Order: sequence, then C-alpha cells, then structure tokens
Amino acid sequence: MTFWMFDLPWWGYILVALGLTHITIAAVTIYLHRCQAHRALDLHPIVSHFFRFWLWMTTGMVTKEWAAIHRKHHAHCETVNDPHSPQILGIKKVLREGAELYRKEAANEETLQKYGSGTPDDWMERHVYSRHSGLGIRLMLIIDVLLFGPLGLTIWAVQMAWIPLTAAGIINGLGHYWGYRNFAAADASTNLVPWGIIIGGEELHNNHHAYASSARLSSKWYEFDIGWMYIRLMQMSRLAKVKKIAPKVKFDWAKTRCDLDTLQAVITHRFDVMGKYGVMLKQAYKEEISKIRLAYQQHGHETTVLERLRHWLHLDAKDLEVQDKQALEQALTHSARLQTIYQLKQELAQVWARSTASQEQLLKGLEDWCQRAEKSGIAALEEFSRRLRCYRMA
Repeated sequence: MTFWMFDLPWWGYILVALGLTHITIAAVTIYLHRCQAHRALDLHPIVSHFFRFWLWMTTGMVTKEWAAIHRKHHAHCETVNDPHSPQILGIKKVLREGAELYRKEAANEETLQKYGSGTPDDWMERHVYSRHSGLGIRLMLIIDVLLFGPLGLTIWAVQMAWIPLTAAGIINGLGHYWGYRNFAAADASTNLVPWGIIIGGEELHNNHHAYASSARLSSKWYEFDIGWMYIRLMQMSRLAKVKKIAPKVKFDWAKTRCDLDTLQAVITHRFDVMGKYGVMLKQAYKEEISKIRLAYQQHGHETTVLERLRHWLHLDAKDLEVQDKQALEQALTHSARLQTIYQLKQELAQVWARSTASQEQLLKGLEDWCQRAEKSGIAALEEFSRRLRCYRMA
C-alpha cells in the first residue's frame, strides 16, 4: 500500500518532470520575459496570475526582481554594469554561478527602483509572493511527494535546478558567447540553435536582442519559437494580446536609387543590414587572410596577432583598444580589398548614427555610400549595394 497518488513506470516520471519544467519555462519566457520585462504582449488576468503563482511554486522568483534585472541587462549589455555578461565576468562564472549573480543583483535596491516599474503590486504580490518567496517552493516539495512518493523528491530537485541551469546559466552565458547570429546587434548575443523548444524559444537570443520588444523570437523561415506558438494559441483564445513583433524585411527589386522609404527601411533593419554585411566581411577575411599572413612572414612580423583579426573586423572602430586598432590598421595595409570593405562598413554604420542630421542629409549619405560601394571594383560590395537600395518598409 503506497501513500502517494500515482505509481508510474520509469519513463512516466521522466515525462512528468519534463512537462512540469516546460510549464515553468513557458511561464518565464511568456510572462516574465516577453510580457513583464519588455511589454511585448498583454495577458489575460487569469493567465497572468496562473504564471505568477506557478513561478512562486517552482522558482520563488519575484516578478519585479526578474524584470528589473533583465531590463538592466539590456540597458548595460556587455559592460561592467551588466549583471551577468560572460564577456565581462567570464563564461565559466556565468554558467556555474548564474543563480548567484541573479540573487546578488536582486538584493540591489537601486536596480529594483530604477528598472522594476510597472510590475504587479497587488495584495498577493506584497503579502505572499514577495514576502514569502520560499514558501511556494516548500509547498511544491510536499505536493510532489504526495503525488509521486520518494521519486517526487527527484522531480522536485529537477524543477528547482531547471531555471538556474537553463535561464541563469545557458541563456545568460552561452547566449552571449557561442552560436550563430542573424543580426549584428550591438552586443555579443547569439542564437544557440534555430529550434527554440527546450528553453521555450529563448534559444533565439540574438534575434531577441536585435528586436527586444518583439513577442516573437523567431526570424528566419527555418527557426521555430515554441513560446510564440503558445502566444498565438492564447491570442486566438483571446487570452493574450500581442502588442509588437519584429518587422519583416521587404524588398522592392525594381528600385535603382535610394529614396526615403529605403532610408527608413535600412535604419529599421540596420541589424539585418549589418548582419548581411558581416557575412560578406567574413568571406573576404577567409579569402585574404593567407595573403596577409604571407606578407607578415616575409617582413618577419609575428603572425599570432592575426588570430584576433577576424574578431576586430566585426567590431566598431570606437570599441577597439588603441593597440588593437593599430594592429588592425597594420594588417589591413596588406589587403586593399579587405581594407575597403572594412572602411565602408564603418561608414555605413554612420548613416543611422548621425542623430542630428535631417532625413535629406541621411538619404544623401546613404546614396553616396552606395555609389562608392558600386565603384569599388569589388563584386561583393557592388552586389550588396544593389540589394541595399531595394530595402523597403512593409
């Protein structure tokens, strides 16, 4: 005679653990991240409170703390003020101590006051969820044991480890360290894999940093965001209202000159533009690096510096240390083609960086850039420029 309610086969317990942790992941990505931190959608009060209650039971996280820390991360990404940047703190520390970094920042009252506005502040939040954040976790332990017996302890342990491992560790760590990039966002964010299922779509982290206020994290046709699928189902059931999604890139292939619509589209999709430019720069680097290495060897220069050349090429010149900038400039003197592509990359970024310029001045700057690119004698630049002229707003 057992005192617990369910006696399952071994695989049944695995499915239960995965199902329960997946609900937690959905709560984090839909409620905490997309709804509360970025206001990308509104949720029906019943759905919103269910997610809040579930997170209290399975993580003990407080909505205001989570939203504030994440907003601060976006405001100071990859700087010393970023609560959990692997570029600053090191990948090992963020992977191993992600939860500790979260708790440390959650204790910073200045962060909560500055970045935590607009989060729930009702009776339940003040007297239960925030005041007794550990109570829900203990209740979850009792429930798991009553439902599944001794194996309920294992299920509970998996639930408790899931968010510190996946969100605090993998997303905050690997999501800014390893993977592929669709967009040249002004940080180190990456997409881990194109199928956002295990972590609810958060695997598409570079897409998110490019368009932080978008309720949909997938961008390319081959990418899948299961969190977005849930949002669409709730939207059809009138349980959610999407406020904003990332704009889709559109083209007018008949265009031969830049116009104001082109300018607006290029500025709107600047991360996509620079992402495509980065692909071209990467290819040029592969083709030219052997020529640069040979020149270094002939002149007796140390070639180890070339290992960092590709990294420098993808950074803005202003972000380079003085010695790195000098080393880059020296390397580029041995490849006129790579030097031209890199120089035009810096100049293209200035088109949308000139905040005080009028639309007409910005348009002239974009058209002048296209003309210089098409007269460069570099086929890849000419093709890129013709494609750039065809950008249009949806």
